[in-house]
Amino acid sequence: MTETLILAAILIPCLVIAIVFHEVAHGWTALMLGDPTAKEQRRLSLNPIRHVDPVGTLLVPGGLALAGLPVFGWAKPVPVIKQRLDNPRFGMMAVAAAGPGTNFILALIGAVLLGLSFDGNAASGAAPDLVTTALVYFISINLFLALFNLLPIPPFDGSHIVEGLLPPSAARIYDKLRPFGMILLFALLLVVPYVFPEANIIERFVVPPVEWAMGYYFAVADWIAAL
Repeated sequence: MTETLILAAILIPCLVIAIVFHEVAHGWTALMLGDPTAKEQRRLSLNPIRHVDPVGTLLVPGGLALAGLPVFGWAKPVPVIKQRLDNPRFGMMAVAAAGPGTNFILALIGAVLLGLSFDGNAASGAAPDLVTTALVYFISINLFLALFNLLPIPPFDGSHIVEGLLPPSAARIYDKLRPFGMILLFALLLVVPYVFPEANIIERFVVPPVEWAMGYYFAVADWIAAL
């Protein structure tokens, strides 16, 4: 029980920071590109309460965890009105990329702090102290959130990037999937892996690049530790 509470005390702040900065990055980028909607609705705040979605942040992850299913959730999306952006096509791509990009930067900050706090090899598996454990989780959570959101499935950020890269005619067809995004998301992440375990999208397309990226971030930590 004590270990569970300690793990929760580490994971929850890491998740909150990763998610809140991710969402605020969308809003600030939209503001810089001409859409002040997030600012008007007071969503450019680092106050976690402004970004909590009762269903996506609490009920869905909690229910999935209790059922022993893959856990995922979402924060309240920062409002962006495509038509208010100076260049809607480019703007939506930039706004979408800002969230994962911020998580990559946060992970890099975590790697630097890990290097400053770690005495030894960050990837060696040596028994870490509490700070090291928290920083490793912080890096992995931010990398997972970034790469997970880059999946080209509506309503993820990756879908907006793909839509912006497609020819206009193909983009219009792709955009028609957006109203069915949540149904598609649950089907691909829960139903398909249950029926076809070898088709687990997270294990096949998210976990491997996260593990690959962790190696480079640990290398940064090792470099900082060696200075």
